[in-house]
Amino acid sequence: MTAVHTTEPPRLPVRQKVAAAERGWGGVSPMLTRLAAERATGILFREHGTLHLADGLVVHAESPCAPGLETLLTAHGTLAVEVWRQALGETDDDHQAGHLAGLRLVDAGLLTLGAFELCRLTALYDAAYFVLAPSSTPGRFRYGTAPAAGHRAVRRVPVAALERETLRRRDLLHRIWPDAATDEAPLARTDLPAAPALTRRQRAVLARADGVRTAPDIARALGHLAFHTLVDVRRLAAAGVLAPLRPAVPEPPGTAVTPETAEPPGAGRAAPEPAPPPDPGQPPPLPSRGRPAYGTADPGRPASGYGMPGLTEPLPPDPHITLLKRLRDALEAL
Repeated sequence: MTAVHTTEPPRLPVRQKVAAAERGWGGVSPMLTRLAAERATGILFREHGTLHLADGLVVHAESPCAPGLETLLTAHGTLAVEVWRQALGETDDDHQAGHLAGLRLVDAGLLTLGAFELCRLTALYDAAYFVLAPSSTPGRFRYGTAPAAGHRAVRRVPVAALERETLRRRDLLHRIWPDAATDEAPLARTDLPAAPALTRRQRAVLARADGVRTAPDIARALGHLAFHTLVDVRRLAAAGVLAPLRPAVPEPPGTAVTPETAEPPGAGRAAPEPAPPPDPGQPPPLPSRGRPAYGTADPGRPASGYGMPGLTEPLPPDPHITLLKRLRDALEAL
């Protein structure tokens, strides 16, 4: 009996999950990806805020759209406003004022280290969501120096984790309500006759929607995280009890109609010609079924082009076009 020996086929390459996870980020801000790869230290300035880096890791984030660490610590009685401001006045570093002030309060026994780190990291992720939002202007980076050796180190956030969390939050908001106008526009309550049952936090958000405040304004007034407020606002918009105020589109100059400039009805149009007398040798016309003849005007409807009767109401939007627009907005948000 002859034995046939065959060589084993080469194994297919297997992708390492850990390495793939490390390479699976970087789509939010290519500039931030490059700074993390080179372990840069400094401040990244973007349209909606700043990110502070140390050795390629994020240590602090600021945005005018998100309440800062001071609001989170003082809004609900954790610290008195005067105590926090006094601790800020004793620091000598503007870029790390919140960090140093918090550590002073921890050393003084007025704040636990766990509570301070929790509030600091929560505020960092909250502000970073707005800093990494799509912007219309390019970012710029200012290189700096690492913190002094005497400063106590704080927990730093990898850029990969920050970008993954940002993308997760974008997807969550889009699944709740795809219209992003609620994030920036002034909010107002609607006249929904049968409002659904709301949570206490949603009722607080709805009570401050006065047509002037935006979602970040409401978050700052309540002392809540801005992203959590965005979630409540989009759920209220999906329920139909809240809507953004759209800016009014100004009319082009010279098109405004006043009572003095308004033309009387029928002005500018030629008078209809009288119908010719019927021919006695021709049979009478057949009675119509209520629709005008092709190319004639209908007295009950405004005439439109090509002799067809005009529509009194606009057609509903095409669902296919609406779906394509939503897909386009989702691709632009990546």
